[in-house]
Amino acid sequence: MDCFDEMFGYDAEPPPRAPYHGYQRWFEGQDSERLWAISRDAEASFRRTGITFNVYGDDSADERLIPFDVVPRILSAAEWSRLERGIEQRVRAINAFLHDIYHRREILRAGRIPVELIAENIAFLPEMIGVAPPGGIYTHIVGVDLVRTSEDDFTVLEDNARTPSGVSYMLENRETMLHLFPELFSSIRVRRIADYPQALRRSLAACAPPECASSTPTVAVLTPGMLNSAYFEHSFLADQMGCELVEASDLLVIDGRLTMRTTHGHEPVDVLYRRVDDDFLDPLNFRQDSALGAAGLFDIYRAGRLTIANAPGTGIADDKAIYSYMPEIVRFYTGEEPILKNVETWRCSEPDSLSYVLDNLAELVVKEVHGSGGYGMLVGPAASTAELDDFAAKLRSKPDNYIAQPTLALSTVPILADSGLAPRHVDLRPFVLVSPRTIEITPGGLTRVALNDGSLVVNSSQGGGTKDTWVLAE
Repeated sequence: MDCFDEMFGYDAEPPPRAPYHGYQRWFEGQDSERLWAISRDAEASFRRTGITFNVYGDDSADERLIPFDVVPRILSAAEWSRLERGIEQRVRAINAFLHDIYHRREILRAGRIPVELIAENIAFLPEMIGVAPPGGIYTHIVGVDLVRTSEDDFTVLEDNARTPSGVSYMLENRETMLHLFPELFSSIRVRRIADYPQALRRSLAACAPPECASSTPTVAVLTPGMLNSAYFEHSFLADQMGCELVEASDLLVIDGRLTMRTTHGHEPVDVLYRRVDDDFLDPLNFRQDSALGAAGLFDIYRAGRLTIANAPGTGIADDKAIYSYMPEIVRFYTGEEPILKNVETWRCSEPDSLSYVLDNLAELVVKEVHGSGGYGMLVGPAASTAELDDFAAKLRSKPDNYIAQPTLALSTVPILADSGLAPRHVDLRPFVLVSPRTIEITPGGLTRVALNDGSLVVNSSQGGGTKDTWVLAE
């Protein structure tokens, strides 16, 4: 399968493409031993900082360092401009879709999406029917996963509208590169991303409820606790935003307001940036055994006295069966043709699609509808005969639980390898901040890289790493 290399194009050798000219000139003047020494310094820095993640179900390594590659991924200003337009269009459509399915359900009345896809979806939250979030915003923070298949083609792989993660790694990657290679940023004009935490706080504050008691809304980050796989990110963002990091034991509903415990007593919270799933937010309204939320929290939210980011019930926009209808969703709510393409998707819940998938399983990628992190996924071309047979049995048993897509020729970006620069497959997760008046897209995002030669799986839990993403200034 011929893959487009973002540094060298299809030739996979010098001269590089225009966005990489400056980097190539710099790289040719570097000593390889120095680069490897710097790479080891980066790993040591990540260890000291505590940039790790937990791997659930792996007794041998509960906590791992996320591998970091020192070769940046570089996008031109023109490439990024097109991506920005497509991402903004998609995010506007997602927010409109979420409002619609919890209110008038016009898209269902029009027959553009099957009713059962919403009504029977475990991510649909009936408690949100008729609830209007402050400012009308459901998806305050969005991560849109993109892959590149040629010089001009970027494709959306999936949408993350519930609790998108990874932004702390994006910021730490840039900070590390600035520290290790300051001379590069002096010679190459790269757009800044360091103001993301301030932009996040500003965007969240702009979504505060009308009954906010202060002209400066109080923002807090709700974490499940230190054992959560993304705890580093929760604490990092709270610290960078200058707001409180809270757990369930810190929260209490008092006099119709959500409050948090402080050294001065309980103080009202206006905006809660939650990193806890819907089911665990409120034991009175959802899972009664939850120890991760606050009793009565959802009642305060429903009364309009609290903003929850992202809003409860947004997880349905992450659903991979809903994803397959995104081009139609974009057309319905924007009146425009989608700027960014979807990957062709077969819904295994449909008999004809299931039959096709079973007949072509060795050539397809199959994913769980509600899966994430690379778990529960089959990459057909890399699977053994036994794995294919096992997965075929799963498909026949629960076809509604899966979708299938063709195996894409993902673009490659060089990593630092023993032999010099070596191509590896990548994806990209740009981060979007949404408030009633603005949609801000951080220039770049988190590039995840499949460090194993030939692998298409970029998830950190499955052996992937990350690298800094540069968007060149005009």
